[in-house]
Amino acid sequence: MQYKHLFFDLDHTLWDFEANSRQTLQELYHSLDLAGRGVNDFDLFHKRYIVHNDKLWERYRNGFIKVDELRWKRMWLTLLDFKIGDEPLARQMDERFLEALPTRKILFPYTVEILTYLKGKGYQLHLITNGFEKTQHSKLQYSGLNDYFTEVITSEGSNSLKPHKEIFEYAFHKTGATPGESIMLGDSIEVDIQGAINAGIDQVYVNHLGVEPAIKPTYTVGSLKELEDIF
Repeated sequence: MQYKHLFFDLDHTLWDFEANSRQTLQELYHSLDLAGRGVNDFDLFHKRYIVHNDKLWERYRNGFIKVDELRWKRMWLTLLDFKIGDEPLARQMDERFLEALPTRKILFPYTVEILTYLKGKGYQLHLITNGFEKTQHSKLQYSGLNDYFTEVITSEGSNSLKPHKEIFEYAFHKTGATPGESIMLGDSIEVDIQGAINAGIDQVYVNHLGVEPAIKPTYTVGSLKELEDIF
């Protein structure tokens, strides 16, 4: 067995962030009566949120903003798109969003089955995630994935972020893994795959969206079930 340690990404790879965040935002939309405040199209609201969230995460990864700014400004900027300049509302939305989101349970198809399969074959499974410590552990608990992973390495806990190699070096230290027996599995070319390349380990690009990658990973799969062909 070439690989002993399998390092998974969580959001967008196993835990369906888009579906879970949409469900949470939809509840906020109704409970806070955003339609009555001028947000008359939830689908557009959701699309604008994704745009701002992605941009702010990129700025956070590059060290331009702090986490608190990321959290509430994604709501504030989305509200501004509907000409609602209400910072207290944005902060209230952020607080309630972060309370509810980690309790969601929507996983990508075959998540539980593939983790059971891999663990049954003797692989050590870990997570390397750019998420926050409390939030990511809550997601694992509520979605029933806690027991599959030996170590959970977060950006907050490691004081680094993918694609920087330092978070991988922290993961090697914490798990006792070596680069030669390790492989990274994730959905993002820029974050997971490039990060693994930076750290000198093999990669599996979990290409749920069927996107043509700009760089060639070690392996590419279109679904989690296809991992059975590799491991």
